[in-house]
Amino acid sequence: MRHDAHAQHTQPEHHSQHGPVSWSMAARATLHCLTGCAIGEVLGMVIGTALGWGNLPTMILAIILAFFFGYSLTLRAVLRAGVGVRTAVRVALAADTLSIAVMELVDNGVLLLWPGAMDAHLADAMFWWVLAIALVAAFVITTPVNKWMIGRGMGHAVVHQYHH
Repeated sequence: MRHDAHAQHTQPEHHSQHGPVSWSMAARATLHCLTGCAIGEVLGMVIGTALGWGNLPTMILAIILAFFFGYSLTLRAVLRAGVGVRTAVRVALAADTLSIAVMELVDNGVLLLWPGAMDAHLADAMFWWVLAIALVAAFVITTPVNKWMIGRGMGHAVVHQYHH
């Protein structure tokens, strides 16, 4: 009985008449990536702003840290499953690269295009609410990307096999 229950659980329960992957699963994968991206984005902006850097170096730092923290969260989860470091790094890269790249493109695009956003300081309300809007936009636009990738066995579908 237990074996049958496990077999049922491991089979895709996300199949519906609308496709093999649920929006809920895609949203969870996107939220996972967005958490790491948001940590990196905010930390990069805080560091760059606190150091008095210009917009470009601050944005570059924020993007680098977004990728770092995005990958780190996945890496941590996969390593907990007992996978070796080399394999875990490959899984994290395969799972998150496109998702993080789309998020960063959208997030930073909103910040660049929003009038005054790039000149806002940490103490300005505009800094925080435009960042929040940018992160929401990144989530909304990246969720369908993740749904498409998971449906093709890519992205967080690769990570899912290590979650037990």
